[in-house]
Amino acid sequence: MKINYWGIDMFRLHSEYDTAGDQEQAIDELVRQLNNGQERCVLLGVTGSGKTFAMAKIIERVQQPTLILSHNKTLARQIWQEMSGLFPDNSVEYFVSYYDYYQPEAYIPGRDLYIDKELQMNERIEQERFSTVASLVSRPDVITVGTVSAIYGLNPPEVFQQNHLRLHLGQKSDPQEIVRSLVDLQYRRTTGGIVRGDVRLRGEVLDVWMPSRDDPIRIKFGWDGIERIQVCEAISWEPLDDFEEAWIHPREFYMTSEDRFNKAVEDIEKELERRVEWFESKDGGLEAHRLEQRTRFDLEMLNEVGSCKGVENYSMHFDGRKRGERSYCLLDFFAKNAEQFRGSSERYLVIMDESHVTLPQVGGMYGGDFSRKKNLVDHGFRLPSAYDNRPLRIDEFQELVPQMVYVSATPGERELRHLAEVTEQKIPEGLMHVDGGGGAKKSEYGKPKSRNSLEEMLGEINGISRMEIRPTGLLDPKIEVRGTEGQVQDLLSEISIRVERGERVLVTVMTIKFAEEVSEYLERMGVKSHYLHSEIDTLERTEIIKALRLGLIDVIVGINLLREGLDIPEVSLVAIFDADKQGFLRNERSLLQTIGRASRNSNGSVILYGDSVSPSMEAAISQTVRRRRMQEEYNEEHGIVPRTIEKALPVMGAEIEELLSGVAGTGESGGKRMIAKPPGKRSLDSLAQKFGLGAGVWNTSDSVLENISQPDWIEEHEESDEKGETELIERLELEMRQAADRLDFERAARLRDRIFRMKNATN
Repeated sequence: MKINYWGIDMFRLHSEYDTAGDQEQAIDELVRQLNNGQERCVLLGVTGSGKTFAMAKIIERVQQPTLILSHNKTLARQIWQEMSGLFPDNSVEYFVSYYDYYQPEAYIPGRDLYIDKELQMNERIEQERFSTVASLVSRPDVITVGTVSAIYGLNPPEVFQQNHLRLHLGQKSDPQEIVRSLVDLQYRRTTGGIVRGDVRLRGEVLDVWMPSRDDPIRIKFGWDGIERIQVCEAISWEPLDDFEEAWIHPREFYMTSEDRFNKAVEDIEKELERRVEWFESKDGGLEAHRLEQRTRFDLEMLNEVGSCKGVENYSMHFDGRKRGERSYCLLDFFAKNAEQFRGSSERYLVIMDESHVTLPQVGGMYGGDFSRKKNLVDHGFRLPSAYDNRPLRIDEFQELVPQMVYVSATPGERELRHLAEVTEQKIPEGLMHVDGGGGAKKSEYGKPKSRNSLEEMLGEINGISRMEIRPTGLLDPKIEVRGTEGQVQDLLSEISIRVERGERVLVTVMTIKFAEEVSEYLERMGVKSHYLHSEIDTLERTEIIKALRLGLIDVIVGINLLREGLDIPEVSLVAIFDADKQGFLRNERSLLQTIGRASRNSNGSVILYGDSVSPSMEAAISQTVRRRRMQEEYNEEHGIVPRTIEKALPVMGAEIEELLSGVAGTGESGGKRMIAKPPGKRSLDSLAQKFGLGAGVWNTSDSVLENISQPDWIEEHEESDEKGETELIERLELEMRQAADRLDFERAARLRDRIFRMKNATN
């Protein structure tokens, strides 16, 4: 498809579905507000109302490049996949930080522990970040889904754009000269195998592999200059496509002119001298020595190869910024894109998904980063200029964003007050204590003793677009309140009912210890369960959620399951322990969000375990009942029979394989092909060992890939039950022996007991 660079059909949504319920009304209202120049809008969309589809419709209607912000990478990836399918002709990008996966550089003084920045898997993440930036400086039709890493530092867009090499057919250039230009852009010259960031010249053939692509470029020279520019398959080097022009971006994010580079190195050396003198004057000989060693090594690397590990910590010097000035970030690239293709730097849109979580997260990034950097600077690991490699403050963020749509099923107080402010409404009394300007301006009022419920607050503010009708006809779940006495045993009986129906269960508790205890108890009772909390790493959490959907696990017990961005239509029961405890995990918004996890299943129900009914419980129950009645009336009027949302089942280990091998990507979206070598066994072995999900649900093959992939026997549902049970027992017995060989006698014993129960049942 040929893209019109001036806004006509630039963003075209491809979907077999159309708006339904109250979607069209909400979208119309939001588009009207945005077209009228309203700076902040609020979309209240209940779980299952089609918020992602509504976002896509808004993008299509306003025809502006859009950044969709999410509070975590799991949900961001989910939205990105959906947007890639809805906008196959456009550049749909994924932008997260390595810090979203691994611990950044840090120092813990109390333990004298230095934690270096983790480099594993950075290549893939860096590739996707490069792809985002490259698209923004070259294409007018960019949709980016990312986390709050979008507010962290990048090179100025002008510098990134200027440091490019453009090659075209018929261009009369010396191949050696082009190689020298690419080396100036930090590319590595090689004569053997080629990987991302390499350039190779063999005779009249030049191969370049940009960091943002999964497919290298081959340029062939002839008597008349450049004769052919091809995109090739990475392994076989078979041509995939021909281009008239190649636009090659730098290998590194942080690029600058030679003069600016030399000045930056000089400034770093001067800062080092001043800081070493300061440490020595404070009897900090150890810190002075450490700082000089580390910084001298970085300077040597900068002079030799033009870059170094942690080069972003010197960004102030390379950008020419003054102390305290904010760094450039992804928002600056969006502004540059809007200016380049639409004539105004303010013609782009930000959509903040789950804003009640994401907005506070944006506000908290600066303080967390400063605290971490302070330990590094105070103990001689970094120069003070590292402070200026920082995320945006909340006030800087709000000032940069021209228009933003807050999206949530339970909009936060900051968003509601911000909407009232930009529309010049009277601020509701219950919001006077909240920081103004979307969290950017401190409030002069203290928190009131009594506060209005969310529903009351929503009724006091005009201009909120609502989607409370589900196109599927699904009702809000039925809610029961039960006492805490015998709650675990009561839950066990409810789980048994759901397991018999092939449905899943989510259980939320207050502490990590209790989550593990409940999960272990359920497993001893023969229930395939697993706990989920902050001490489980990112990839394992993703696999646990996939295992639940596939039926490898029937129950997940967690602390704050909301942050996972769970979209599991198989869940028909949500159980909330200690529902009457007032606090962050049990306030009205958290309860409503948790209750919403059961609203994608036609049999959805919620059990609140508590010995009293708190104000938060009362408010959450009241609003759920109101929405249920509203949906019932709509269904009756339109003859809709509620049906469980159908969603394609995932594949275990797929994301891990993709991330480790570098094959995850947008497929056809954005014109990128994703081709790479499969991962090796060593890279996956440690991950596979962590997955002790349920009892005997993993393959017992020697292949690690099989052990983290969906078991073959899951698909054997068409065979007889007797045969399937016999095969399962055999697999469990082999798993038991392997567990014993690993000296994991506790697991072996659990497997033995399960086999005994199954054999007795069979007999």
